[in-house]
Amino acid sequence: MKITIKDIAKKANVSTATVSKILNNKDERISKKTRERVLLIAKENNYIPNLMARSLVTRKTNTIGLVLPDITNPFFPELARGAEDKANKEGYMIMYCNTDDDAEKESSYLEMLAQKMVDGIILTQSANKEGNVESLNKLKIPLVLIDRDINVKNIKGKVLVDNFSGAYEAVDYLIKKEYKKIAYITGPLSTTTAIERLGGYTKALEDSGILINFELIFEGEYKAQWGIDGTNELLNSKVEFDAIFCGNDLIAVNAIRTLKEKGIHVPNDIAVLGYDNIFLSDMIDPPLTTVNQPAYKMGYEAVKLLIDVLDNNKEGKTIKLKTNLVIRKSV
Repeated sequence: MKITIKDIAKKANVSTATVSKILNNKDERISKKTRERVLLIAKENNYIPNLMARSLVTRKTNTIGLVLPDITNPFFPELARGAEDKANKEGYMIMYCNTDDDAEKESSYLEMLAQKMVDGIILTQSANKEGNVESLNKLKIPLVLIDRDINVKNIKGKVLVDNFSGAYEAVDYLIKKEYKKIAYITGPLSTTTAIERLGGYTKALEDSGILINFELIFEGEYKAQWGIDGTNELLNSKVEFDAIFCGNDLIAVNAIRTLKEKGIHVPNDIAVLGYDNIFLSDMIDPPLTTVNQPAYKMGYEAVKLLIDVLDNNKEGKTIKLKTNLVIRKSV
């Protein structure tokens, strides 16, 4: 039989209000002896608090919604781990939602999280971003953006990375290695991440006096299959190239695989450079030169920022983290 606050109060010979204050760590005027007696009774009887009832009183559930576009991409589980570690440290739970980069699914999850009374939401928006601007503006729950930036009103903070500089450093490295005809297999240009990386790519070429060839830019998805399809499109285009800069590591891994299946050696024939530094990037042959994004830190900082917003009831800030180039053997 489940024990209630009323049962504990009866056993401890105190009021239910006193038990409630002790269990919620409130009212320091209650004596240490009474506090210890109530806590011991609760422990001995395996008392489990009614979190829903508590949340109705405190208007807080200590739960955070984390909405991600593709949990099969190893970048996002690493981000989620950082978020979960910080949440656990602060006494919060994480409720995960995977949208499959689908705006309609994302909208359903946002509505569900609002109904579940989460305290706040951390969101990496789907690539089809135009679909949810209206619903995001109507959201009454504190919202922190992570990875992808969007222009909506209801934003309490952002944790982003310097994608422009990361892409610039990557392409500049290729140029310094004497590659001049650099293709770019990018993710969807409806996302700020892809737009900013494209900006870094084109700027690095311009600064080196290399004419931008738009026939070498192929837009697709941040998915493994696009690494195969995009590389095949590039090869079938018959446009000359000596290196491929990829929008993320999933694309790069399958670009290498596709090139090898065609008898093209990496890096002797074609260089390949990725973006993210997921764990797979060091396990393929050849190991992938890539731009490292601090995924774990992004998740950790996003939760830290959201909790600060919740505790202090104020607007958050924009945190922009640095990337760095990880040099391996695919270039």
